[in-house]
Order: sequence, then structure tokens, then C-alpha cells
Amino acid sequence: MKKPFVTKEKIEEIASEFPTPFHLYDEAGIRRNAEAVQKAFAWNPGFKEYFAVKANPNPYLLNILKEYGCGCDCSSITELMLAHELGFGKGDIMFSANCTQEAEYQYAESVDGIINLDDFTDVELLERSLGHIPETICCRFNPGGIFELSNGIMDNPGDSKYGMSESQMTEAFRILSAKGARHFGIHAFLASNTVTNEYYPKLAGILFELAVRLHRETGVHIDFINLSGGVGIPYTEDQEPNDIQVIGEGVRQAYEAVLVPAGMDDIRIFTEMGRFMMGPYGALITKVIHEKHTYKEYIGCDACAANLMRPMMYGAYHHITVLGKENAPRDHVYDVTGSLCENSDKFAIDRALPKINRGDYLFIHDTGAHGHSMGYQYNGKLRSAEILLHEDGTFQLIRRAETPKDYFATLDFSDLVPNLVK
Repeated sequence: MKKPFVTKEKIEEIASEFPTPFHLYDEAGIRRNAEAVQKAFAWNPGFKEYFAVKANPNPYLLNILKEYGCGCDCSSITELMLAHELGFGKGDIMFSANCTQEAEYQYAESVDGIINLDDFTDVELLERSLGHIPETICCRFNPGGIFELSNGIMDNPGDSKYGMSESQMTEAFRILSAKGARHFGIHAFLASNTVTNEYYPKLAGILFELAVRLHRETGVHIDFINLSGGVGIPYTEDQEPNDIQVIGEGVRQAYEAVLVPAGMDDIRIFTEMGRFMMGPYGALITKVIHEKHTYKEYIGCDACAANLMRPMMYGAYHHITVLGKENAPRDHVYDVTGSLCENSDKFAIDRALPKINRGDYLFIHDTGAHGHSMGYQYNGKLRSAEILLHEDGTFQLIRRAETPKDYFATLDFSDLVPNLVK
């Protein structure tokens, strides 16, 4: 049974100061998890987790992870700026983008970011952008085909827009080496949100064997291997969560089996998890403001897909707890909706829940990653506040809610309606 990390009473206290909807984050949970990740990979002296900033770019949360030695994985110039301003320095920033522009490469180098090339043609673009090739460089690998684990097909890398083939990787390493690169990294992302301890060890084995082949064929020094993200979380109650200690041990065994015999036991292991690092430690808190009884039973909230778009965009499941009714029987069936002018604006469809009344607070689980960060302003909806629940029970506003003034800030129509927004 999924349990909220906060009580109804605490939400009532927070909501008396900061009205719903808002995203709430559990500092204690974030810290426990960061410690567990560091412990799981402590066998590798050079290990570093580069948190996927796209999952949650709030600076307060990034600073918590920074305390545990985490870096930032950035995919845009804006994310690079954020990481730099927070004091992430040399060796702390990975830049993994695609369809990259020259200015992005230039800025990435200016903040001492490690550049991860997505495509073979990026080799030429990078040199043209910088006027040289950095000494440390990474390339993204795509093996093609399908990716399978013991429980079946996980994803289809052959249909992915990301990464290079092995022959392209080999040629890229040769060219980059000839142009001055001295330290090489390999990166790959083959499956998303895997809830199995097999994924990282299987991926590690593939990349370790690739590293051996690339070293033998090109003579370059492989400095690090980035396992990227893909370690998921259990959104549904019936899923068993990943055990990061078991995962770390599985990667160690693959390391010992492949890299050590090849004399490549100085390779550092990187990860760039987003969902696993932050997902379970955030929740969307919304108040029930409406109910409708037609051909189905509908519950209307003061949040909508603009606050959490995953259910609308992907059909993704997010568990819902009616705060104060955690132990009540789930003997009612509802569609839980927002107020967008879109029929797909639903957090849940035909969901069995306790009897819900207007004024109840809903705790929508697992929004700490790809929750607030994917928000938007369709229908003139405004992005909600973000609040950090500290370990001692106090709480802090870490992003204010948007106002209509924010919505109009990028428009210049003062000559048309000068009094629209004061």
C-alpha cells in the first residue's frame, strides 16, 4: 500500500499559508535515497551521480543533492546556466543534448561541462563551434534492435533518435583522438523507467564489452562509462521497488567480469538518474472543489494537467490517496479531473477510491520527477508553487505560484490594453 509522506493535518497547516494546488517535496526521503545511491556504488572510487536536471530543476533540491556529491546532467543551455549559478564546477556537469546548436557547445565548455555527443556529425559541429576538440569527451551509443531482459522486451533502441552505432562510435573516437581528445566516455540509455534490478547490470555489461572493443580498435583511453538513467520507480501498488544496493552489486560484478581482466579497472562509473532520485519524494497536493454525477462519477480538483501532464500525455498511472481516509474502503469509482477544456484532463479514470467530498485533499503520488517541470500554461493555467517539507516538519516555499502578471510578462501589447495587468 502506498503511503503519503505527510498527514492531512500537516497539509491543512501548509494550505493555510500556501493555497493548493502545489507540489510538495520530502527532504528526508531525498536525503535517504541520495545516501543509498552513494553507498551502492561506493566500490567504484570515481563514481558520480549526475542528476537529470530536466526531471526537476528546482535549485533548492539540486543543492540537497550537491551535498551528497551529485552533479548535474543538463540538456539545454538554460539548465547549464542553472547548474553553473548554483556552483557546480569542473567535473560536476554533463551536457547531453541532441540537435545541438553551436552556442550550446560554447557555453557548455565555458562552464567546464563534459560534452556528450549524440551523433557522429556532432564531431564536426563541435570542432567548428569551439575551434578545437576538448581533451575530455563522451559519445552516446545506440546498439539498435530491441533491448530485452528476462521479463521481456523493455524498449526499442533501433527506433530511438538518440546515439551512434558502434561503427560510428569507433570512427568518432579515432577522429576525436587525432584532434586532441585524451579522455573518453561512453554513454547509453536503452530503456525508460525500468522497475527491475536487472537493467543497470545488463546495460553495464553491454557498455563494458563495448569499451573493451573500442579500446582495442582505437587505442583510446576510456575514462568513464555513463549508465545514464532508466532506473525507475513503482508507480503502482503491485510493483516491487528497485533495490539500489542489488543494482550496484550487479554492476560491480559485471565490472569485475569484463573490465578487470582487460586491464581497464580504472574506469569510473557515472549515472544520471532523475526519476529514481526524486520521483517518490514529491507529490501534487490538490483540493477537491467539484463533483459531477452524470453517466459516470466525476471528482473535480483545483489542479489540472498543467500541473501534472503525465496522465494526460502518456496515460501514466499516479496513485492517489485521499488524505485522512487512508484506511477507508475504496468502494467508490471516480474519474478524477482537472478544469482544462480537454476531455483527457484526468488524473485517474475509473479509479476505486474512498468516498470523496468537496474540501478533501488529494495526495497524488510520485510527482517529484517530471511533475512540475513539465508544466505549461495552456488555457491560461498558471504553474503552481513548490514547497519543501523539511526533516523537522517545517516547510519552505521554494517556488512561488505564478500569477497572471507572469502569464502576460513576455507579451508587449501595452499600446493595446495598457490596463490589463498592473
